Amino acid sequence: MIISRTPYRVSFFGGGTDYPAWYRENGGAVLAAAIARYCYITCRWLPPFFAHKSRIVYSIIEDIHRVEDIRHPAVREALLYLGIREGIEIHHDGDLPKMTGLGTSSSFTVGLLHALHALRGEFRSKMQLAQEAIHVERDRCGDRVGSQDQVSAAYGGLNHVRFAPDDSIAVEPVALAVERMKEFQDSLLLFFTGFSRYSSEVVAEQLQNVPQKNKELREMAAMVDQGLRVLTEGRDLADFGRLLHENWLLKRSLSSRVSTPEIDAMYEIARKAGATGGKITGAGGGGFLLLFVEPDRQPAVRQALAHLLHVPFDLDHAGSQIIFSNPTPLETVP
Repeated sequence: MIISRTPYRVSFFGGGTDYPAWYRENGGAVLAAAIARYCYITCRWLPPFFAHKSRIVYSIIEDIHRVEDIRHPAVREALLYLGIREGIEIHHDGDLPKMTGLGTSSSFTVGLLHALHALRGEFRSKMQLAQEAIHVERDRCGDRVGSQDQVSAAYGGLNHVRFAPDDSIAVEPVALAVERMKEFQDSLLLFFTGFSRYSSEVVAEQLQNVPQKNKELREMAAMVDQGLRVLTEGRDLADFGRLLHENWLLKRSLSSRVSTPEIDAMYEIARKAGATGGKITGAGGGGFLLLFVEPDRQPAVRQALAHLLHVPFDLDHAGSQIIFSNPTPLETVP
């Protein structure tokens, strides 16, 4: 049996520039971090004692005989991609709900590939896991996905990630002193809006608008370097929050689906209570509200948003890991 643990992520700047429609022409970059909230995947070879050949357990249970019959697209395509047709059992558990802008789908795919490779006794680097997950999601499942979620899930940490027109990816960890990292982490609050959404529907309109949003996307890409300078040059961290606010205003202009009147109201309540800036995580339209709030103002913000679920979190610095490994060689399964 193998168990993988893979973090979710929050993205600060550069979201939207990690889509091929943009970076293959202009290059792209993001500043993002993995958080210590996780997706867990358990895999084992399934002995042939059951009426079904394989079992896939997530929000539903699939008992199947052929890989092609699996309804979960990422599981089906990952198994087909790796050429796995033996009987297998896969279980998914997650700390946070899907469709909430924290990269949960990509964390699932990265964790699944990691566990399947480990089950076969194979090692894959973090970059290989990220690139394989991008291939499975984008090319095999046909999902409208960027390339940052898979990288954050595989690598963990706070990273400056660059996307080149030739599809190559460069990952540069952001090195901060322990005290500075703690100060930064302690200034972030995460609230669940109560709304989930299909990111592909939000992304579809954003991608359609790319030719008309060249200026906005270039400004958002430039904010990656500005945010890095705030963190690494010892500037007042409140400047990071103010930059997040400017980024949110630009992000809202990319598509009519990015925000809603309800989300706008939540954000304004937080700002009036003391939040310096923030954004909706992921493509937008729902999910989690990420806020930058100086510690002395956090009680007031939490009180103002008491009707929302506050989700405490730390940053994850390990990325996708195999946390339990007791593989049974396939040839020994009866």
